[in-house]
Amino acid sequence: MSDRRQPRTATGPVLIVGFVGVTLAAIGEFQPDDSVIYIEEPDVVRKRHVREQLDGVAFVRGLIEWEYHLAGKADEFHNAHPDLAPVAIVPAIEYATPFAARLAERYGLPGSGLGAAQILRDKALLRRVSAAAGIANPASVRVNGPDGVREFLGGRDGPVVLKPANRQAAVGTRVIRDPAEVERAWADCLVQDEGVFVPDRPMELSMLAEEYLDGPEFSVEMLVRDGHPLFVNVTGKQLFPGPHPVEMAHIVPADIPQELARTLGAQTARVVAAVGFRDGIVHCEWIVSGGVPHLVECAGRLAGGGIVDTIQLAYPVELMRSYYAVLRGEDPPVGLPRRAKGGAAVRFLAAGPGRVAAVHGVEDARRVDGVFLVAVTAEPGDRFTGLRHSWDRAGIVMATADSSAEALRRAEAAAAAVRIDIEEEA
Repeated sequence: MSDRRQPRTATGPVLIVGFVGVTLAAIGEFQPDDSVIYIEEPDVVRKRHVREQLDGVAFVRGLIEWEYHLAGKADEFHNAHPDLAPVAIVPAIEYATPFAARLAERYGLPGSGLGAAQILRDKALLRRVSAAAGIANPASVRVNGPDGVREFLGGRDGPVVLKPANRQAAVGTRVIRDPAEVERAWADCLVQDEGVFVPDRPMELSMLAEEYLDGPEFSVEMLVRDGHPLFVNVTGKQLFPGPHPVEMAHIVPADIPQELARTLGAQTARVVAAVGFRDGIVHCEWIVSGGVPHLVECAGRLAGGGIVDTIQLAYPVELMRSYYAVLRGEDPPVGLPRRAKGGAAVRFLAAGPGRVAAVHGVEDARRVDGVFLVAVTAEPGDRFTGLRHSWDRAGIVMATADSSAEALRRAEAAAAAVRIDIEEEA
């Protein structure tokens, strides 16, 4: 058998599983013309007009519609395309990770490994596996209805978190502080519609009740090859107030003591070893409670929410290019830095429930020092039902500075300059 670590000289395509439109420009900086084939669910292709968005993109060779959410579809794809000869398989979204891992195995390419991908996709399974390796986790149980939630809440002194074991973007997640909230919270959390981002067929319902941990939140982004870290970043997180834990800000690198940053990196490396993750990137989320990092969840793909952009600017580092190189079985193109040289931050925008009447201040926000992106997704006529998950956010601001603290201050100043007028509806 040939060594999968040897650089591939074939001219086969890179297969990207899952379409993320905001990454097109970044991928175009290093992928040559006619070198990428996207794989996306037929419903998502239709609802998001993916073919139209890919039309004219120089590095795109094609688009294959495939129901990759379903079990066995990677093996079916490999049998249907035995001569495709891809040079890398890249999972672009959370739901693509098991399919991409299995497809990489079938084509003999680097990847996370199917076993690791399946563990990371199931938060309950990840709890058991990581806890057996000595990693701190919040107390957690599977629940099938309000009675299970009430029983778990009754046995604890503080709040609990009700969440799906198998979704993304804080969909279906809520903090419950009182038994009287349970019925309504259960009904609320069962609404897990992600609209255009998922296929029309229903997804399996799998719910957890977990101990609520009070403490600062972080994520660790780690580039991994053969199970060993090549690059590590710690991102600081802030949440919007309210019962739904939706992220309001990302700060890169986290403004914390080096000792805590090293501890979070070491704990993430333990997660990588515990699940047997081989090649790719992990995005592990942590809450530090009582001085101890507790694992919230871990994804085997690139972080969303502008984190990759801020990492690339703060260090600087070609993280996206390096990730693709690892999945091709190659060395990253340049040395990877151990510490950031500056700071960068993301601040999200939110709108209250009602109809958007007007949006003001976008140009004022763009004139704030260090701001390099202001994108408001809310438009007049749009309707918002409140902030329930990440898809409900109304826009994003990104800024850079000499320090992460100053970058956050600039991002917050720009976000404050944007005003979204809402007309309440009956």
